[in-house]
Amino acid sequence: MHFEYKIEGGDFTGAGYASSQIKKVLKQLDVDHNQIKRIVVALYESEVNIVAHAYNGLMVVDIDIDKIVIRMADNGPGIEDIDKAMQQGFSTASPKVREMGFGAGMGLPNIKKNVDELEIKSTVGVGTVVKMVNYFK
Repeated sequence: MHFEYKIEGGDFTGAGYASSQIKKVLKQLDVDHNQIKRIVVALYESEVNIVAHAYNGLMVVDIDIDKIVIRMADNGPGIEDIDKAMQQGFSTASPKVREMGFGAGMGLPNIKKNVDELEIKSTVGVGTVVKMVNYFK
């Protein structure tokens, strides 16, 4: 199964829509509840990262019999220091984003905690690509 969702930067009211759609599909496929929870946490965090930090992005989800592969690609400022961004509490979110309750610096650490495989590639001034894989156990 293949799904694609466009994500608009700054659209906090739409944040989470794509994640909730994938959650419905996983429930219909009778994926284990704990697996769904992990996948949706990672999806939501990555979706909010695009909304909070990028101009726009694309979520591409491929579901196979034994795994789900998620690719999040955005057009945005990129991540200058991925190792630093992976630290809990580190954030480059604007004051406006923080006022809305986002940007606490837990996004990437929460993603890492909830996926089996994580790959992040980023180019400053161009954007970021995050690839996540979860295996159905």
